[in-house]
Amino acid sequence: MHSEPHPAPPLWVVTGPTASGKTAMAVEIAARTGREVLSMDSMAVYRQMDIGTAKPTAEERARVPHHLIDLVAPQDTFDTARWCEEAAMRLDELQRRGVGALFVGGTPLYLMAFFKGMMEGPESDPALRAALEAREHAEPGALHAELQARDPAAAARIHRNDLRRLVRALEVLEQTGRTISSQQDHFERDGWLRPCRVVVVERDRDDLHARVKQRTERMLDDGLLTETEAIERQGGFSRTAGAAIGYAECREFLRGRFKDRTELRNRIRRNTHQLIRRQSTWLRRLAEAATVPAAAGADAVQRALETSSAELQ
Repeated sequence: MHSEPHPAPPLWVVTGPTASGKTAMAVEIAARTGREVLSMDSMAVYRQMDIGTAKPTAEERARVPHHLIDLVAPQDTFDTARWCEEAAMRLDELQRRGVGALFVGGTPLYLMAFFKGMMEGPESDPALRAALEAREHAEPGALHAELQARDPAAAARIHRNDLRRLVRALEVLEQTGRTISSQQDHFERDGWLRPCRVVVVERDRDDLHARVKQRTERMLDDGLLTETEAIERQGGFSRTAGAAIGYAECREFLRGRFKDRTELRNRIRRNTHQLIRRQSTWLRRLAEAATVPAAAGADAVQRALETSSAELQ
């Protein structure tokens, strides 16, 4: 005789820009409530990329089970669709056990795709992709400049070095005559495909900049360059993994592109600030989410998850 699955608590999501402090608060909340953490970080899926992705510490992972971390090697390709498949499998397993899920991370596209649905775009065009990639290699920055002119909303959310997403945005535009941002309009609809409660952890600009400075120094002191060198020796990075902030700059440094470690440090900080701006642009679209100042602490975030405007949609 088969037992019925236990009813699982509603899905909780804690998100926010890089360096907002969301991970530590989420681990505290998960430990209190018996939930397990599902990472919503596009670079934490890569094994060996530990320092530059600020993965949860060994202590945090021992305290609370974590999922969707260390899924693939740095040489492997990994995209939003695959993450959604992996997340659905992990979530099904938790729900069969009657365990609550706490999604945590700062990759807004993962959040949007999983909780509001994937965009149904055209199939890839290998010839068009190859032509776009060749153009970018011949003239770095050309694709982002074109996207800025033709789809400013998408350009604001895609880093100029994120070749895969730049190519996809221009590919969709060429194939359909419509911008990719207009085809993601389902992200703007009210409610969620998967009912959830979402809290955005917020810090003011000066506070974030100070934390990014400390974070960058700590990563370099902890051996980010050595970690990057080791990955390069053991097979290198896929295009997506190699674009990760921290690793991309270290790879440039190792090729002699920067004059010294000071320039390396400043490049990482500058690109992290740009990432935070893009994350914030995405997160402002979440009308259903509650926003909690980081200074209010884990107690306030937990109360918001339990009682906020993020009532189940």
